[in-house]
Amino acid sequence: MTTPSPIPDAASTAGKIMLVGIGPGSEAHMTARARQAIQEADTVIGYVTYIKLVADLLEGKEIIRKSMTEELDRAVSALDAARQGKKVALISSGDAGVYGMAGPTYEVLFQAGWTPDDPVQVEIIPGASALNSCAALVGAPLTHDFCAISLSDLLTPWPTIARRLDAVAMADFVVALYNPKSGRRTRQIVEAQRLFLRHRRPDTPVAIVKSAYRRREQILFTTLDQMTEADIGMLTTVLIGNSNTFVRHGLMVTPRGYANKYDLEQGGDTRDGEKRGRSLSTGLLGWLDTLQAEHAEGLDIDTLAARHRLPADYIRSTLMEPVTATAVESEENA
Repeated sequence: MTTPSPIPDAASTAGKIMLVGIGPGSEAHMTARARQAIQEADTVIGYVTYIKLVADLLEGKEIIRKSMTEELDRAVSALDAARQGKKVALISSGDAGVYGMAGPTYEVLFQAGWTPDDPVQVEIIPGASALNSCAALVGAPLTHDFCAISLSDLLTPWPTIARRLDAVAMADFVVALYNPKSGRRTRQIVEAQRLFLRHRRPDTPVAIVKSAYRRREQILFTTLDQMTEADIGMLTTVLIGNSNTFVRHGLMVTPRGYANKYDLEQGGDTRDGEKRGRSLSTGLLGWLDTLQAEHAEGLDIDTLAARHRLPADYIRSTLMEPVTATAVESEENA
């Protein structure tokens, strides 16, 4: 990597770095500000594939193309060009802050002594990330809690990735897997499947989307136990549903939880024991009452922890802090 030279003094002419998320790759799904930023730029820097995706906007501009593993060099080139007074569009697919160039750029800037008061300005221009784009194509899989995990171990130790996979699988998150497989990294997706099957049903819905909104777009619905048989590569995002996710009429949907409180077949009336606009009977206060009752019946801490699939020390500390009248009153007035 080329090392950036020291930051010039404030009197020097300085330009701007625009960290542009171009979205999934189709111009129709690029934000107006992203398009405007590229048009404003004197220099456009990016991975060769991303440069091709915005080729129609690059006439008359200086283009700096970099390979997949040259992220830090892209950031250094952007800083050097900005110090020369140029407006630089440093582009990322999706969102620049989601596995994109925002993080590496700030690392390079801080290493060079940059601060927000520096003459070189920095603007992050958000875009639709792969999980948003792929979700839109397959239905509504992210309607409830979800997370994203990259399976790339080029910069992250595998035990760290494996612990994260195991934790979110157990916690029943919908999960978007980024960088699931490449020509050299073929086993990571198999290990991810193995970890998820420890906690999820084999028939858990999975959507596999390749090249979303691009020319070679492919969409496949499958299940957790069958997903590794699909054609998966670096342009693929894998969406793994939670225990409530279903596929119907070719659409993958994760319920938000309305059926827990409302009887959808009876015009949306609240179910017995529930109140509109109040926490579920199995929400925090209701669960605390249940926990206290179970403990009073003689169930010990370890048994309660196993029953509720929560850490024993959390159960213990919770039981030591009984529900107060103030907490109940706050809930009623919420």
